[in-house]
Order: sequence, then C-alpha cells, then structure tokens
Amino acid sequence: MLREVIAEELIRIEDERLELVTITAIDVDPEMNRAIVYFDSMFGEEDDEAVIDALNDHRPRMQASINRQMHARKTPILSFKPDEVIRSAARIEELLRKQPNTSPISDDEE
Repeated sequence: MLREVIAEELIRIEDERLELVTITAIDVDPEMNRAIVYFDSMFGEEDDEAVIDALNDHRPRMQASINRQMHARKTPILSFKPDEVIRSAARIEELLRKQPNTSPISDDEE
C-alpha cells in the first residue's frame, strides 16, 4: 500500500525532474521507522542525484500523504535509492540482444 500512496503522490507533484520516474519497490523496517524507496528513471544513471534531490524536496509532502491515507501510528522516514536490480536486468537484456543467435542445434539436425 505504501508504494501505491507514494506513486499516486508523485503523479500529483508537478516537478519536471520526476516526470519519468517510477517507484519500483519499498523496503520498510519492521518498526515502521524508516523506508527505502527504490526508483527507476528514464533519465538514466547520470541524473540519479537530481532525481534523489527532487524526491527529497517532496519527501515531507509524501510522508504527510502516507500519514493521511494509511492511518498508521507511525509514518516512516523516507529515503530514496535507484533500483539497481532493474538496471542490472536491463544491462543483461541489452547484452543478450547484442549476442549473435547461436543455437546449439543447427537446422540440419532437426
């Protein structure tokens, strides 16, 4: 639910630094004190710092929205990190696409 609340709030925020940003995952500690929000961006790795700055600028607004919508005793303090898992998968997919199609079975053997 936390991911949905943050994603909805990002849609409402009018900040061009966040236009091509997607929230991919959130890790919350068991006590709900802290949450790491993982994101991916079409801007690429070179703009991660700008995206993190923008997310930090809007962090109080996102936390207030979480508090309103979740009615939880605590609202976790949000921190933001690029989703390296998504990026690694994209790199692997790109490398695989660049490889020539080398099938172990030739057309003659079928």
